[in-house]
Amino acid sequence: MSHLLHRGLRDIPPQAVSAEGLIVRLADGREIIDASGGAAVSCLGHGHPRVIAALRAQVETLPFAYNGFFTTAPAEALADRLVGAAPGGLTHAYFVSGGSEANEAAIKLARQYFVEIGQTQRHRFIARRQSYHGNTLGALSAGGNMARRALYQPLLSDAFSHVSPAFAYRGQEPAQSEADYVARLAAELEAEFQRVGPDRVAAFIAEPVVGATLGAATAPAGYFQAMRAVCDRHGALLLLDEVMCGMGRTGTLHAWEQEGVAPDIQMIAKGLGGGYQPIGGILISGRIIAALEAGSGAFAHGHTYLAHATACAAALAVQQVIADDDLLANVRAMGIRLDDRLRARFGNHAHIGDVRGRGLFQAIELVADRDTKTPFDPGLRLHERIKAEAFARGMACYPMGGTIDGRRGDHVLLAPPYIATGAEIDRIVEILGEAVDAAIWSVG
Repeated sequence: MSHLLHRGLRDIPPQAVSAEGLIVRLADGREIIDASGGAAVSCLGHGHPRVIAALRAQVETLPFAYNGFFTTAPAEALADRLVGAAPGGLTHAYFVSGGSEANEAAIKLARQYFVEIGQTQRHRFIARRQSYHGNTLGALSAGGNMARRALYQPLLSDAFSHVSPAFAYRGQEPAQSEADYVARLAAELEAEFQRVGPDRVAAFIAEPVVGATLGAATAPAGYFQAMRAVCDRHGALLLLDEVMCGMGRTGTLHAWEQEGVAPDIQMIAKGLGGGYQPIGGILISGRIIAALEAGSGAFAHGHTYLAHATACAAALAVQQVIADDDLLANVRAMGIRLDDRLRARFGNHAHIGDVRGRGLFQAIELVADRDTKTPFDPGLRLHERIKAEAFARGMACYPMGGTIDGRRGDHVLLAPPYIATGAEIDRIVEILGEAVDAAIWSVG
């Protein structure tokens, strides 16, 4: 009997005892290929010696210093590395312990910004259906994952409303051009601004590449420029959640670099520290900082472990390795290989409707019928069957259900570490193919 409250009470997960590179070793002797970096976290794989050395040095010197009293060298250096050159006008960083905290902080900061500049009526946020921004109550309110919201609906804030996702496979009409699809989504966002009251909206929140809920869904060309235009027209902020897709996962350090826009606030986490310590953060535009400096002079928010010295030291080492080893180039190269292998294996598969993603952040969507895009019966829990079949073959991947509306639809997300080799990419797709076929065969 385990006294640890696991995610599920009926099945205790196997115990991991060690890991190196892409391999996680279990107590029973099995070795598992980590094809999703956990939840797109382990960007350098496991046990990287430079990160371990940085952790050891920081723990031996100064493991923790309370942010209410002190700053630390690794926190300052990490901020300098990320925003010292003011990418996209982002000039300051605020480090927390994970992605949900990052989204909470971004929402609060957006609200405070408008209070500071005298627009106190702005307290509404618009996000997208089938999005995910975290599991704290504010982040869950912002998110559009209906399955995760359902139990807590009475507790969620009515300051948030939702528009359609940028999900071409399901949302773009057959005769509709990409430009027309973008125009339709922009018109929907404009209509929501008007419904809520354009002078009451604080921000629009979106993931540049949607992670777990939609399975690496990328936006059509020009989408984020169109959304930025709507926000700018009405004086609202643009918040981009790159907790899952950022920090190199899509082939550039920031996913927004490929969209032709920059956010007012950017949320980061998983690839920031690579799982070596819990860390997340927000990157903030200079105009927001200027408003706080001219007003109250402080951000009215905080946690005990803000800018944790050891977490920042680990994250700094991770970011240094990514730059020194030119791993973004490997993400781009292996991303092309992953896309090629997925399309070769599943492009003509009777039950794969879509292969999508960017860099080392890609997914397949399963369908009962390719022509009609009809999903499998949710009661079959096909995504869980695929997860089990892959694990039995020595690989961990990230399948999810509810792709379409929180209940219907299945996809499998892959997010291998940035250090992955061509042979490892090939093996990941090979095992995934076997797991998908076995799972589909099991449901008849």
